[in-house]
Amino acid sequence: MQVGLGFWASKTLLSAVELGVFSTLANAPADLPTLQRKLVLHQRSARDFLDALVALELLERENGIYSNTADTDLFLDRAKPSYIGGLLEMANARLYGFWGSLTEALRTGELQNESKGGGEDPFAALYADPKRLRGFLSAMSGVSSVAAHALAAKFPWRDYKTFMDLGSAQGMVPATLAHAHPHLMGIGFDLPPVKPVFEEFIAHRGVEDRVRFQGGNFFEDPLPKVDVIVMGHILHDWDLAQKKVLLGKVFDALPKGGSVVVYDAIIDDDRRKNAFGLLMSLNMLIETPGGFDYTGEDCRAWMRKAGFSNVRVEPLVGVDSMVIGLK
Repeated sequence: MQVGLGFWASKTLLSAVELGVFSTLANAPADLPTLQRKLVLHQRSARDFLDALVALELLERENGIYSNTADTDLFLDRAKPSYIGGLLEMANARLYGFWGSLTEALRTGELQNESKGGGEDPFAALYADPKRLRGFLSAMSGVSSVAAHALAAKFPWRDYKTFMDLGSAQGMVPATLAHAHPHLMGIGFDLPPVKPVFEEFIAHRGVEDRVRFQGGNFFEDPLPKVDVIVMGHILHDWDLAQKKVLLGKVFDALPKGGSVVVYDAIIDDDRRKNAFGLLMSLNMLIETPGGFDYTGEDCRAWMRKAGFSNVRVEPLVGVDSMVIGLK
């Protein structure tokens, strides 16, 4: 029953993010009438909604005064750089509805988003709209922030001088790596419309002297020559043939002694424990023509086939693991 009705709690959180509950309470704790007025909630719903968030341990309530928990204050206040709610906003606006067609996707193997039935490619439309693109790239930064810090700490960067983040979005990973390791020079590689958002973010982080943007399509254009190529939450977007092509291009671009680092919500080899990774693979079914998530052994085999040696899987953070290969 808890799993089957899990969308109750999910939609309550997503609506709270949409309404700005956590950002409002980050400014100051408040009582029920104040929140009802600020959030424009109907009298019938306000108390149950806010108390449901308390019961879900997303808010605290003391003597009738509501406040954020430590986690929601850190991660769901739009004013903080640690905000990860952009992804939840996207889930609320897009994925929540599309997942209602999961049964159809399971029977047909076809995506269920805006492109369904030959409709418009949602990502082409996204990249053509600067405002929507900025919001999407910010959401990707929120998703990548914790993984970027773990990557900075767990990979032996002292052995390398240059790196590239393939599909860099706003630049969270390059900025974090450059900040943590002052000897590194980095490149963010993404589609050309990302450039102004990337450069603004990198300048704000104060590493513009060591991190630059390069625009291109990583399937069609040559890749820059660097010591390490990072692919975070990228490989799962593509079908098997595309995955292999991309790993082959990365191998060709690296020098002897160079490394590739791939990280995703990598599924455990026995396919029993990482439920998030398996559900993410179903999300790729909903969102892409052929994308899927994969086990560590899957990725190791693809890397070895591309020519990499000493391929290993290491935990990164949370549900994410990284697969490292040496040329």
